[in-house]
Amino acid sequence: MSFHSTAAQLVTLAAEGEEQGGNHESLSPFLTGGGALFILLLLLWIVTRFNRDR
Repeated sequence: MSFHSTAAQLVTLAAEGEEQGGNHESLSPFLTGGGALFILLLLLWIVTRFNRDR
């Protein structure tokens, strides 16, 4: 499989995704972003608890 044929297949796959919109009706962008923010802040808090020597 050459680079050109792989790129052409990826372009075709991406074009098909645009027609459907790509978003599921049950996924809320605000809920997903808020959950990701909460997880990242929790990980930041955990890391700072283990790094008390500074």
